[in-house]
Amino acid sequence: MLDLVAPGTEHHYEERDGRRIAVMAHPDGSWARAVSNGGDPAAVDQGGPRRLWDTLDELRAYWLTEGELPVRGARVVIKPDGTTILARGTWHVKL
Repeated sequence: MLDLVAPGTEHHYEERDGRRIAVMAHPDGSWARAVSNGGDPAAVDQGGPRRLWDTLDELRAYWLTEGELPVRGARVVIKPDGTTILARGTWHVKL
């Protein structure tokens, strides 16, 4: 789902010495790094033009609240120039 909202985002996850580390990077220079020790909440740092972790968190909240991701049941509009838009309710993404 994040690939629809922020296409090209790369992900890396590792566990090391009891720490969980998740890293995301986007070609536009956006990045996010979350580190959690044991079961503690993650400490998140992010930068660049997009807040990738915030975007991921919003998608997660939608999924938990609605019980499904917004792409399920979305309308698809393909414009003459090839631009594709997925939309459902107030959610939409241009591909």
